[in-house]
Amino acid sequence: MNQAVLQVEGLRKEFPARSRGGEPTAAVDDVSFTLERGGSLAVVGESGSGKTTTARIVAGLERATSGTVSVSGGGTARPVQMVFQDPFASLDPRQRIGAGLTELLRVRIGLGRAAAAERMGGLLAEVGLNEQHAARLPRDLSGGQRQRVAIARALALEPEILILDEAVAALDVSVQAQVLNLLSDIRARTTVAFLFVSHDLAVVRQVTDHCLVMRNGRVVERGRTGDVLDHPRDPYTQELVDAVPRPGWQPRRRYA
Repeated sequence: MNQAVLQVEGLRKEFPARSRGGEPTAAVDDVSFTLERGGSLAVVGESGSGKTTTARIVAGLERATSGTVSVSGGGTARPVQMVFQDPFASLDPRQRIGAGLTELLRVRIGLGRAAAAERMGGLLAEVGLNEQHAARLPRDLSGGQRQRVAIARALALEPEILILDEAVAALDVSVQAQVLNLLSDIRARTTVAFLFVSHDLAVVRQVTDHCLVMRNGRVVERGRTGDVLDHPRDPYTQELVDAVPRPGWQPRRRYA
């Protein structure tokens, strides 16, 4: 059995009531799962299902009301890194790509100037970019190239877990395919585990081995990705699958 790199148990996140005397809102309610080293787990559901809040708690960007998140760091100082839907927001618009990566490697990893520059070039090569891209500002790159830079920045800190929150949702289909192929290559040559947050079931099928389906903060179905998507047991999962357009597609009436 592979080693678990992430264990989440009984996770709950409450937000304050919107009105005086009201009840707190549970965005995440009793969520548990395990992610193995080198594995790829999808968390799927519509907007408001709690999937992004769950991911942000794992990343340390939100604090859980209760429950535990255990990460096996393996000696890595920053074992969890997150790639967001909009990479432009996470890049300094005034700093050239190569300079930003080199600074990250020097400050966070402690590499010297020459070693950081060499590693920067290697990271860009890993995500299909080169020294010409290193000399550009974020605004001079395409959306797909900026997302590749965001992935390179995350990999620079040698994480055990890479969280991808709708990381290809804003890209057109051809660029999306390129980034997904890149992620598949990273999986093939590293032991980084992926936690993939998405509403796109076609993407989930391509890049994950297992998935959780969330609705109203709770897990309603889990299993191997192919089994869950091909043979959904929960009516909500069936609704998500039925909503994927296909030839001759007709939307079903929403269940009660």
